[in-house]
Amino acid sequence: MTASLFWFRDDLRLADNPALISALAHGPTLCLYILDEGGDRRPLGGAARWWLSRSLAALSADIETRGGELVLMRGDPATLVPAIVEVAGIDHVAWNRRYEAATIALDKQLKETLGAGGVTVESFNAALLNEPWQVKGKSGDWMKVFTPYWRAARALGEPAAPKPAPKTIASLPLPKTLGRQALSLSDLDLEPSKPDWAGGMRAEWTPGEAGARARLTDFLGGVLKGYADGRNRPDYLSTSRLSPHLRFGEIGPRQIWHATHSALASGEAAGTESDAEKFLSEVGWREFAYHLLFYNPGLATENYNRRFDDFPWKPNAKALQAWQRGRTGYPIVDAGLRELWTTGWMHNRVRMIVASFLIKHLLIDWREGENWFWDTLVDADPANNAASWQWVAGSGADAAPYYRIFNPVTQGGKFDPRGDYVRRWCPELAKLDDALIHEPWAASAPELRDAGIVLGQTYPKPLIGLDVGRQRALDALATLKPV
Repeated sequence: MTASLFWFRDDLRLADNPALISALAHGPTLCLYILDEGGDRRPLGGAARWWLSRSLAALSADIETRGGELVLMRGDPATLVPAIVEVAGIDHVAWNRRYEAATIALDKQLKETLGAGGVTVESFNAALLNEPWQVKGKSGDWMKVFTPYWRAARALGEPAAPKPAPKTIASLPLPKTLGRQALSLSDLDLEPSKPDWAGGMRAEWTPGEAGARARLTDFLGGVLKGYADGRNRPDYLSTSRLSPHLRFGEIGPRQIWHATHSALASGEAAGTESDAEKFLSEVGWREFAYHLLFYNPGLATENYNRRFDDFPWKPNAKALQAWQRGRTGYPIVDAGLRELWTTGWMHNRVRMIVASFLIKHLLIDWREGENWFWDTLVDADPANNAASWQWVAGSGADAAPYYRIFNPVTQGGKFDPRGDYVRRWCPELAKLDDALIHEPWAASAPELRDAGIVLGQTYPKPLIGLDVGRQRALDALATLKPV
């Protein structure tokens, strides 16, 4: 038997965790989480830090019930991990893979350093149905369009069945010389205090592996019904809301895949096979985003389509702040951004609407939006966030063309027809009729008075006219040179 180290990263669960299983099979295991503060790895945003705090608390409790202990540290893993391995006499290290360039470089460096000292290092796939390099086009190259990507991924066959959580965890004690580096969860200082802006998130979410399982069960048993058509409706519970659980690896895509098919086969699924297929294709889009990130390391900062490097953005700090705070004067846009600010999450259809408004009507660089989402989303994902912003901007792989400009009034009327979503997040508009809820400026003076609205005071006037913004966006696009 050997002494092992298992390094938790974006895989904060015990079930279907192949690297953890490998580490435990080799002997007593030091279970470690490091809050990474070194190198050029992108630090977590504020909302994600809050989620991480709650997720680590749940994970630590789960490990303790199995006889183990989760050790918490902060710093640069490039120096911490080798030091721990040497002092603790560890000869086997395991982790699950990540796919950003900076984390790949870190893992490669650690494998070389540890291997030179005679330590065995193993890495596994716990985050994806397929590794990015496993899905290839007919030419053998990486894939740039989602539909053929997903077809090729499905042709690889069923993903492996998820493995259960270990019943016991034999922990390797942390040597006393390292004990002073071990921290309490509060020492990591992950949650906001002055001010404490996380009240809405605490009311909305249950981070942790148990919360993820419960969310999936509830979805398959109820919300899945009608998902294929209803997933675009923000005015009622219409999506799985599993994204933050996936982001932190509290549940894995293999678990989701097999649970969905099992629920269909047993009759426990509330939806139809077409509902399930649409749901799993959304899991596929996440896979595709990681495929793009792996082959395009600068996805969050560089235009995939380099033609957009010459795009004439119009930086506007005042307009950007109004957008961030949900004060644009367009109710569906404002509702989405207020939902984000309060809960750390936003419905996917609304994400597209608010992103389109920022990029196209306001002509603000998509990277400003990506950064804001990175800081405020509990599911801020290095692949999905960047790929989705580039998709809306028209600069990404398999992107919507830039000239596809969402009209927030028609989008609101189509996907929030009674205005329930807007009324929830913009209560100052609650008394407006359904026909006016998405364009309050069209209301007459008596209608505004009866609804208690003073445009420009109780609710902002539109930042820009829709027709003016649309034409300005098309004019900007026309300045780009053809490919």
